[in-house]
Amino acid sequence: MTGKNRITHAGPYRGRTAVLATQHGKERVVARPLRAALGLSVTVPAEINTDLLGTFTGDVKRTGTPREVAIRKARLGMSASGLPLGLASEGSFGPHPLMPFSSASDYELMAFVDDEIGIIVVEGILSEVTNFGHCEVWTVDDLADFLPQARFPSHALTVRPKEGLKPELLFKGISDHAALAHAVRRCAAASADGLAHVETDMRAHVNPTRQTAIRQVAFRLARRLASLCPSCGTPGWGGTGVERGLLCETCGAHTELIKQEIFGCARCDHQAVKLRSDGLQYAKEDFCPRCNP
Repeated sequence: MTGKNRITHAGPYRGRTAVLATQHGKERVVARPLRAALGLSVTVPAEINTDLLGTFTGDVKRTGTPREVAIRKARLGMSASGLPLGLASEGSFGPHPLMPFSSASDYELMAFVDDEIGIIVVEGILSEVTNFGHCEVWTVDDLADFLPQARFPSHALTVRPKEGLKPELLFKGISDHAALAHAVRRCAAASADGLAHVETDMRAHVNPTRQTAIRQVAFRLARRLASLCPSCGTPGWGGTGVERGLLCETCGAHTELIKQEIFGCARCDHQAVKLRSDGLQYAKEDFCPRCNP
C-alpha cells in the first residue's frame, strides 16, 4: 500500500473482529483499510437484512438521519453475530449542499460501535464523484443520453412505473440492455401517464463508483480509530464539528465555508480547535453571499 493510504497498526483492536452489517458486498472494500490500520478483521453475518432500515428505491422508507441509521445497522449486525464491535455504512445522494445547482454528490458515512468501552465513532466524506441520476421515459430508446451518464451497464439501474410504486413492478440490479428494455416496457405500460421511472441503482455491489467512496470513508474511519485521545487514550480522536465563517478574500464578509475544525474524544470531554487542515485562509468570492448573491 502506498501514497496517502499508507497507515500502520495502532490502537487496541489488533487481532480483534468487528461485524460489518451489509448484504451488498461492502466487505470487499471495507476489510482492507481496517486490517491495514488496526489489525482489525471484518466478518459479515450469514443472514442479515439491512433493507429493513430503508432502501434507495423507497419501497422501505428510511427513518432517522443517516448517522442514526448507520448506528442502528451496526447494532443489527452485532445482535446477529453476538460480537461487541460493529460497523455499518450509509449513503445519501442529491445536490451538493454548498452548490445546489451543480451535479449530484454522494455523502457516505461509516459508524463504528464498541460496546466494550462504550464508544461510537462516525466518519463521513462528501464526494462529487457519483453517477447518481434518474429520468422518466416512454420507451427504452429515450435513454440514449442518460445511459452514458449513468455508466450503464457497468453500473446497474432500477426501473418502476412513474405513477404509483408497485412491488411487483420494481426492477433492481438491471445490467443488460434486454432486461432494461423489458422493465421499461412493463413499467411504462402500467403507469397512468405511460412513463417509466429509471434510476441509478445505488446499492454498493452494483455500483463501482460508490464502492470507491465507501473505501475512502473506511480509510478515514480506520485512521481515526488509530488516533488516540491525547487526554484519556481512547481510540477515535477526530473531528466532531466545525465553525463556519471563513472570510471572503475580496470583501471580507463571512461565508458559509468552514473557518475552524473542532476535534474531540469519543469518550471524554477533551476538545481542541484547529484551523482548516487544507490551509485555506480566505474564501473565493464565488462562495460569498455579498459578492455573489
